[in-house]
Amino acid sequence: MSLSIRNQIPGTVTSVTTGEAMATVKARLDGGQKITAAVTADAVQDLGLAEGSSVRAVVKSTEVALATGPVGGLSIRNQLPGTVTEVSAGAAMATVKVAVTGGELTAAVTREAVAELGLSAGSSVVALIKATEVALATD
Repeated sequence: MSLSIRNQIPGTVTSVTTGEAMATVKARLDGGQKITAAVTADAVQDLGLAEGSSVRAVVKSTEVALATGPVGGLSIRNQLPGTVTEVSAGAAMATVKVAVTGGELTAAVTREAVAELGLSAGSSVVALIKATEVALATD
């Protein structure tokens, strides 16, 4: 199956906590970062997710926010440090490619955000991704 989602980072499930309808799945990405996904309990069963399962964290670029450093006081636990490798800006929106240990992310942000944050190749950033925006896929 082909997907238009470019943000696919490989990892391994470290824990699964399943409730009646939803589950949280924690994974260690191949680059060593930890990420949490909130998925349905059905998805855990359908994909056979368990500790040690190989997965890919899949995130749409419109769901990746960028900050110029770690952000405290947020419920967003998925904060991946990285370096901007490319910025392609249009009239209203921009795509920002970010190298993270073990992979690359693309963030779709406003052109204003690029200017306000001073983003350019070489800028240090932190990718912020809510757990509800992380899907998991198995091979």
